[in-house]
Amino acid sequence: MSVTYIDAIHQALLELLEEDPAVFLMGEDIGGSFGGAFKATKGLEERFPGRVINTPISEDAIMGAGIGAALGGMKPILEMQFADFGTLAQNQMGNNAAAHYYRTGIPVNVTLRMPCGGTPGGGPFHSQSLEALFAHYPGLHVLTPATVADAYSMLKQAVAIPDPVVFMEHKFLYRWLKADTWLDPDPLPIGRARIARPGRHATVVAFSAMLPEVLKAAELLAPQGYDIEVVDLRSIKPLDTDTLLASVARTGRLLVVSEDFPYGGVAAEVVARVTAQGLHLLDAPPLRLSSRDCPIPYHPDLWRAHRPGADAIAAAAKHLISY
Repeated sequence: MSVTYIDAIHQALLELLEEDPAVFLMGEDIGGSFGGAFKATKGLEERFPGRVINTPISEDAIMGAGIGAALGGMKPILEMQFADFGTLAQNQMGNNAAAHYYRTGIPVNVTLRMPCGGTPGGGPFHSQSLEALFAHYPGLHVLTPATVADAYSMLKQAVAIPDPVVFMEHKFLYRWLKADTWLDPDPLPIGRARIARPGRHATVVAFSAMLPEVLKAAELLAPQGYDIEVVDLRSIKPLDTDTLLASVARTGRLLVVSEDFPYGGVAAEVVARVTAQGLHLLDAPPLRLSSRDCPIPYHPDLWRAHRPGADAIAAAAKHLISY
């Protein structure tokens, strides 16, 4: 029997509640039979009375209460119903949670679960990929799991980090991405990228829901004689520059694919780091491939045209290799 990405998150939450009495959950409509907008917490309130707490529709208040609880020794896991509206908690995240240890020496152990990214029909208010926005703040960890096993293991690792963590869960992956198990016998630590597919002609870097698209693109290119190495970032802050440089040293070429908007995005940061530290490794100018620099459309066909897909990624990789 296969398990899904959302199954892995549910299982991690269940185990965290079982293992540590300091862990509790807060969010909009996460309790009772409803179990949250995406059902990640369904059934948990019945098993853990008083530790799965419904909140008002105020992301700022959710984050503020979470910071206070963390300072009192608890380990709150907060669900922002959509990452788009997590921006309403940005003052609390950046100016309070992220800076608190620097100012006082007291850590803020709070984990923010952020359903992010696009789905067909989601439109401009429920589909954004805002990882770079949150990663801008010193003191915040920003994690972007792209596999079922990482959704499970990285969430458990996130709560063990004494600092605030933004855990970006891509909504498209929730029920589409499946695996035989959520268990990885040897999970990577936070901050370590993964070689998802070895290759020799070009390094293509991805994270979150772009990883499956990049792997599809690599399969499309293989019969044509192109051997693509795929790097799954897993974590964008901290960012594993060493793995990126080692991959580019093998291939001599770099393409970074992301679903976020192009200006000031994660792809730009990856290109900047590799260029600054490994320009001598590159045989061609590095490329970025991001979503279009416009609000995300509602219509499913326009949505697919807005974000990078396997065909566009394959075309960009071929262009890069032909340089």
